[in-house]
Amino acid sequence: MEVYSVNSALVVGGILLFIALFICWRFIWFFRNPSRQPPAGSSIISPADGTVVYVKQVERDEDVVLVKKNLGAHIKDLIHEDLSFPKIVIGIFMSPFNVHYNRAPLSGHIESIRHYPARRNVCMLPMHVRTIFKKKPLYKDSLHILYNERTVTKLNGIFRGVPVPCYLVQIAGKRVNRIESYLREGDFIKRGAIFGLIRMGSQVDLVVRQITGMHIRVKPGDKVRAGETVLIE
Repeated sequence: MEVYSVNSALVVGGILLFIALFICWRFIWFFRNPSRQPPAGSSIISPADGTVVYVKQVERDEDVVLVKKNLGAHIKDLIHEDLSFPKIVIGIFMSPFNVHYNRAPLSGHIESIRHYPARRNVCMLPMHVRTIFKKKPLYKDSLHILYNERTVTKLNGIFRGVPVPCYLVQIAGKRVNRIESYLREGDFIKRGAIFGLIRMGSQVDLVVRQITGMHIRVKPGDKVRAGETVLIE
């Protein structure tokens, strides 16, 4: 009886410990918001913590990535707008263990904020597994790029004194029920300042007009930090 009581107590204690750790992670650690100091200069910095899953210089009518055989993701799939000018697209996957606050890659004014709901959000597990095991291409079979709920924020930024349109695409995961934006159209935001939050695992894409002299400083598989890591200079 004594052994049974001890074992029962250990099981109950383990369950309570697990619940306490889960609550701590889900409602405290998950929403941590560490201070970030943007690097000096006018470089374009990361809008999200996580793993870079694709980096592409895209011309008009060119796919950003090939998600599956004969199924490509076009720029219009990402931002629900077609862009005729050359652009750089960088996708960043945020696991449930990353900081989920998003920061402005450039200083500028918010031109528009558009929310696009989905019929049904697709699971991001394929991308999560591929980033864990570093299996490239990291975006293979990641249908959420095409189909999931998203908020697209257009920021009219300044890069080296030149006006540069920049699109920030917050893509929700399967069980994410809210993408939060803390700005309104017409607001000015400083480089590195927080503009939003996505709950649980998710993805943020940066789409920026490519101009002469831009140099990409990251590649697929790199770990980045919002408000600190230089993506383009």
